[in-house]
Amino acid sequence: MEYADQAPHVGASTLFLVTPRVPYRWLPLTEDFAGYSCLFDDAFLLPARSGVVLAELPIFQPGAYPVWEVAEADCVAIEAIFQKMAHELGSGYAYKHDLLRTYLWELIHLVQKLQPAPAPLATHSAAERVAAQFTELLEQQFPRHSPQPPLRLRTATDYAHQLAVHVNHLNRVLKETTGHTTTALISRRLTQEAKLLLKQTAWSISEIADSLGFADVAHFCTFFKRHAAQTPGDFRRLAVFGL
Repeated sequence: MEYADQAPHVGASTLFLVTPRVPYRWLPLTEDFAGYSCLFDDAFLLPARSGVVLAELPIFQPGAYPVWEVAEADCVAIEAIFQKMAHELGSGYAYKHDLLRTYLWELIHLVQKLQPAPAPLATHSAAERVAAQFTELLEQQFPRHSPQPPLRLRTATDYAHQLAVHVNHLNRVLKETTGHTTTALISRRLTQEAKLLLKQTAWSISEIADSLGFADVAHFCTFFKRHAAQTPGDFRRLAVFGL
């Protein structure tokens, strides 16, 4: 499978979670495979009574790794949940969707427990809040679904203005919390998206450059070669055709 700019191998007893925020593509290596899938949208999963919001869980955060190798005991538990969901989906029970919602939350929490994240702190520093807001703002611009309109935010100054902070302050905060400058983080995300568009769309290089907010193809090619160590055309030929 391909997920963002990664290509993790999915073997037996593997769980795979994706969100619409990150493009993915399933590439089966054999026809001899079986499993379960469950597709749902935000409207189906209302906030839990506890106040948990799906998008705030660590397993659905930008950068979270989507593939889990599942131990046999956990695999049995996960399969049982899917079987209950499949059975209920075909039933005539009037409140089956409430029950399905409960099963789905059970599945999500089971997965969350497989790789528990540190408990969130009761308070966050101002720097952490700004860094989190920057990351959210950056991810909101992706994935790209059309060459037009181009990216609204492209530079460190654009993000600083949107966050109502000085560009030097934003850079200092991100360097402190992530170890990278604002420009480096933006460039890394742009490179990731450019690779995806080159691999998974038929857009011309000019259209990709426009979509990502570059002034012209030459600037995009220079940027891509600097960060990917090859031209966009060479990357596409190798990724798509193996040439």
